[in-house]
Amino acid sequence: MPSGDMLALINDSGRVVEWGHLAEELFGWSAEEAVGRSVTALMREAATDSKRQRERFSETASVLVKPVLRGTRVVWQVLSAADAMSGQDVAILKAMLAHSPVVVHVLDNQLRVVRTSTTTAGLEDAPVRHLLGKHFTEAYELADPEEEVAVAQRVLESGEPVVNRLVRRIKKPDRPTRLIRSVSYFRLEDSHGDVAGLVASAADVTDRENTQNRLALLDTVRTRVGHRLNVGTVCKELVDAVVPSFAGIADVEVIEDVIRGNEPPPVPVHRNVPLRRTAFQSQIAADHPLGVVRPLPIGTPFSDVLSDLRPRLMSIEEDGSWLAADPARAEVIRRSGAHSLIVAPLALRGHALGVVSFYRHQRQDPFDEEDIAVASAVCAHVALCIDNARQFMREWVIAQTVQRRLLPEPPATHASIDVSQLHLPAPQGGGAWSDAIALPGARTALIVGDVAGQGIAAAITMGLLRTAVHTLAALDLQPDDLLARLSDTVARLVAARATLPPTDPLSREPVTAGCAIAIYDPVELTCTIARAGLPGPVAVHPDGTSVDLPVPPGPPLAETGNAPFPATTIALPEGSTLAIGTAALADTVLAPSGPLRPLLDSAGTRPLPDLRDDIAHAFPDDNRTGETLMLLARTKALPQDRVLTLPLPAGPEAAPIARAAARRQLDVWGVDEETAFTTELIVSELVGNAVRYGAPPLQLRLVFERMLTCEVSDTAASAPQVKHARTIDETGRGLFIIASVSDQWGTRYQAQGKTVWAAQPTGDSTERQNGAGRPR
Repeated sequence: MPSGDMLALINDSGRVVEWGHLAEELFGWSAEEAVGRSVTALMREAATDSKRQRERFSETASVLVKPVLRGTRVVWQVLSAADAMSGQDVAILKAMLAHSPVVVHVLDNQLRVVRTSTTTAGLEDAPVRHLLGKHFTEAYELADPEEEVAVAQRVLESGEPVVNRLVRRIKKPDRPTRLIRSVSYFRLEDSHGDVAGLVASAADVTDRENTQNRLALLDTVRTRVGHRLNVGTVCKELVDAVVPSFAGIADVEVIEDVIRGNEPPPVPVHRNVPLRRTAFQSQIAADHPLGVVRPLPIGTPFSDVLSDLRPRLMSIEEDGSWLAADPARAEVIRRSGAHSLIVAPLALRGHALGVVSFYRHQRQDPFDEEDIAVASAVCAHVALCIDNARQFMREWVIAQTVQRRLLPEPPATHASIDVSQLHLPAPQGGGAWSDAIALPGARTALIVGDVAGQGIAAAITMGLLRTAVHTLAALDLQPDDLLARLSDTVARLVAARATLPPTDPLSREPVTAGCAIAIYDPVELTCTIARAGLPGPVAVHPDGTSVDLPVPPGPPLAETGNAPFPATTIALPEGSTLAIGTAALADTVLAPSGPLRPLLDSAGTRPLPDLRDDIAHAFPDDNRTGETLMLLARTKALPQDRVLTLPLPAGPEAAPIARAAARRQLDVWGVDEETAFTTELIVSELVGNAVRYGAPPLQLRLVFERMLTCEVSDTAASAPQVKHARTIDETGRGLFIIASVSDQWGTRYQAQGKTVWAAQPTGDSTERQNGAGRPR
């Protein structure tokens, strides 16, 4: 049976072999009347038929005649106007195929080219007639034909069009640059809905894509490069950003002095200036060792760039003379198969920082002139980032040097306490410090301080405060009084910075500092602690129990409001471990719920260096802010045979009693005769002053450690003063004599009364450098 929308089938002799129902309605002849007759005769009769037939004919005047295969013979199928195209449609299709800037290809359901537009210039090298009948992957030399066949097949099967798909053409030796097409696929269906093939349109978007890729590269470099102030990191970020989007290989070499933070040399750079390879990235299996330091060989584009700061675009040839001048680089180029090179300078304000080499290998298109502009823009941004990192590196080196010089040397051993310091410096350098200062009476002052900020400003401020603490400690002040005076010092420092001109960088540096001071007495086995802006200390007793010491928090130094720094005196049994740290340790180590608190609680009798190392190794680096410093101290008791404590009467007999007791004890200690005589003189004068100007009860205490200390205590609050007696005066020379014969002397105030002391060395002259107190 013929199709319902078919009019007729005509054989090759022009006679009707089939006559459809639509033809019967249109022309009025039945199938019996029309079959076998000449179609020419039928059409002539139809043209001369009645007016009604002519009107019926004119309504369906357009027909489509196409050949179809019946067995081994070709017949002509005449279709109704509903399946035909108007003259206008035909004209549009002809114009599209002949003049459209977008190339149109018609593929059959086997993906063979059956029709193509005549506008193929720039896309295909072969004439149009040579493309017909070929599979489209063979006709158009696609870079990935298997993938394109899969995409086209999916469109054939699903009918879902694919629009603006980027497709690359295969690269050939005579055609080094590959075109980029924007390809769209649409399925073709006949009037019955059967799949007839595909229409593929293609437009050359090579220039557009290259431009977009260059802009995207510049945006990537500006976004990803330069966030870290480290020269090596900046160079690594560069090669990661440009490989493989811009180059297959990137090699960065920076002048060695720049890496060290020194000023970059002016152009032209001397031939002997060494450069360090700081970053290398390759898309293929080719490697270059990092850290190699060497001058660039003369006569190569790399050394030439450092002479005039002009980028070079080079085509790499095996017999190039400059390759022979640099065999190591030539070997890497040979292994990588690189064929195109851009060498661009890293330069800023006429000074050279280094060079960057961009290579493209066989898989990539060669560089062109526009790529030189892109490489120059990339290197200009990177040069600025490297210079920022260089300046930071220089400041960091200075800050670290200053901090190292200002920090104390490894603490000297103390007879009454063992000390170990945990210090994890901040990457940028900071202002944390600790000290263990020997005080008279075998006591030790433990200091932990922290200046907020980083760099040189923080290090210098730390040095100033550390010097102030040593000066104030020489006055033998209690921790709360010492912090109050240190806070006044910081306030004066803040006021001085406020007067600096706005152009001075220090004028924009705030001064925020904290400090904790603990004074341990190995005779009384007590520790007096005060803190300003730092976490509370922790004590671990010999039996393994730990306690957060109840030291009231004080405000940071120089805080407005004049809030006090309350001190607390606690008992510390012999063998206790005291931990004082900066704020960076508060939540991790010092807090009861801190993840590393169990390590601290396990102190027991473990050696302090082992405990310090365990905490340092376990301390996380990811969330650390500021300087991490903790002072660990293990207490000792001074042996009782090294201390003489003697209550004294309040009358004149106190002086001879004190001298006699001191003489006996000095004999027991084996003190030399000269030191013993001087000590008796000091004891006599101190006791005499206490009887005359003090208030009972009176007490004498001799402490024999590295210094021989004489202490006389009374309950009067009056302060002793050195008087310069005249020749005829009979009194007023006591403190003057003490200051003359002792190494140090001073006054220490307690809640009830005071203690006047004097210390002298026991024979080791180095003790003069380790002691504290007021110099005579």
